[in-house]
Amino acid sequence: MIYLELFWTFFRIGLFTFGGGYAMLPLIQSEVLAHGWMSLEDIVNFVAVSESTPGPFAVNIATYVGRITAGVGGAACATLGVVLPSFAVILIVAKFYGKFRNSRAVEGAMSGLRPAVVGLIAAALLSIGREVFAVPPGASWAQAGVSAGIFIAIAVLAFQKKHPVLLIGLSAVAGVAAGYALGL
Repeated sequence: MIYLELFWTFFRIGLFTFGGGYAMLPLIQSEVLAHGWMSLEDIVNFVAVSESTPGPFAVNIATYVGRITAGVGGAACATLGVVLPSFAVILIVAKFYGKFRNSRAVEGAMSGLRPAVVGLIAAALLSIGREVFAVPPGASWAQAGVSAGIFIAIAVLAFQKKHPVLLIGLSAVAGVAAGYALGL
C-alpha cells in the first residue's frame, strides 16, 4: 500500500535525520530515487520550488513527493510521516531540557552533531550542484554558463546580505529571461 510506504519512508527520514530539511536532503534523495518516485532532475527542480515557498523545507518536499506519488492522500501521509518524529522528539526534549541543558553529555552530543549536520548539508549541496551545473546531452554550454552566472550573481548578493526573497525573485526572473533568450 503506497500510503503506508510513503508514511513509513518519511517517518524514518524524520526520525533519523538531525539538522533540519537540508540535512534530510541526502536521505530524501536516496529514498525517493530508490523507490522510483521521482527522477533526480525532478528532485532538483522541487528543491528550488520548496526553497521559494513558505513553510519548512522538509515538509514542502515530503508533501510534494507524496502528492506526485499518490495524490492528496499520499501528500498527507508523507507530510505526517516527516513531521511526527520531530513533533514527538521536541515534546520530549522540551520536557527534559531544563534539567539536562548544562550536562556535559548533552553538550558533547551537540558538539558532535553540529559538524555531522554541516557534512550532510555539504553532501546534499555537492549532489544537487552536480545536477544543476551538469550540461545535459543536447544542451548548449550557454545554458551551463547562464546557470553559473545566476549562481555567482546570487552568491555575491547573498554575501552582501540582500534579502532572501529578493534573491529568489531575481533568480526566477533571470531563469525565465535566459530561457526565452536561449529558446528553451
